[in-house]
Amino acid sequence: MNALRTRGGHSVRVDARALIVGALLALVALLAGVVLIGTGDYPMSVPDVIRALSGGGSTAQDFVVNELRLPRVLVGLLVGAALGLAGAVFQSISRNPLGSPDVIGFGQGAATGALTVIVLLHGDSFAVAAGAIVGGLLTGVAVYLLAWKRGVHGYRLVLVGIGAAAMLSAVNGYLLTKADLVDAARSVVWMTGSLNGRDWAQVWPLLALCAVLLPVVLGFGRGLRILEMGDDAAYALGVRVERTRLVLMLAAVLLTAAATAAAGPVAFVALASPQLARRLTRSTGPNLPAAACMGAALLVTADWASQRVFGADQLPVGVLTGVLGGCYLLWLLFSERKAGRI
Repeated sequence: MNALRTRGGHSVRVDARALIVGALLALVALLAGVVLIGTGDYPMSVPDVIRALSGGGSTAQDFVVNELRLPRVLVGLLVGAALGLAGAVFQSISRNPLGSPDVIGFGQGAATGALTVIVLLHGDSFAVAAGAIVGGLLTGVAVYLLAWKRGVHGYRLVLVGIGAAAMLSAVNGYLLTKADLVDAARSVVWMTGSLNGRDWAQVWPLLALCAVLLPVVLGFGRGLRILEMGDDAAYALGVRVERTRLVLMLAAVLLTAAATAAAGPVAFVALASPQLARRLTRSTGPNLPAAACMGAALLVTADWASQRVFGADQLPVGVLTGVLGGCYLLWLLFSERKAGRI
């Protein structure tokens, strides 16, 4: 940890290792994105991809890269970053490694909103995205109110969220049984979590939302770090606890809902990214930038792996992240139990 002094005499503490790790993770995510752009039925080398991105490729390369594959990669990067950031916020607020949006119900709530639009209203893709955001927000409000008792405390938030996730999963199953064949097939494809067929229509709204919410979350980063010490310590250090918690939870729910609206409920990225980032930085606190970069790198790398191993568009990325994330969750539970924390 290094200290920098500004011209006004203020001291700013900088964790050099966390800064370097975050920069390396961002570089890995971008490089994985370039490699992913060159993967598919029309393979391209990395120099060809870079040439096409800079406007120097052939007409065919320009179309494949900029119109077909670049939007998919950008959605993957943004969805991964949003989920990683949301996971870091919820794990810090709950002070629990299981406090992830896809564990405590917010991902399931967004899925319920989207399925309601698909099955009952037969809406188009924009209506489905709006339904996912509304469903995620309503779930966030419900969990917050149910977990409230002179404040929102970590284990109560996790327990209420797990109960909400179970109920919403049952609702989602019921909605699938009420759907006709076409809507059921559409719902199942969406529920898997995939980047297939993503275009610029998904990129711009997600990019705009991330551009607004990322500075908000980072701006409350100091308060979030202090909240990990407990509410009493945070009050003593001048943090407006409930205001900080409410703003951060709202931002994290919106990030989760927007990511789910863009790519479906991609499992376990929000759970694993903050934990892996913290292990790499070896730093206390939420490690928000590193968690976001880790989420982006994980999702794009998983999408590349699914295409390389199973062929283009044969295995949705949500299936692969679910399998790998399930293994990670079992390992996390085992290590927490071995350490005596659960």
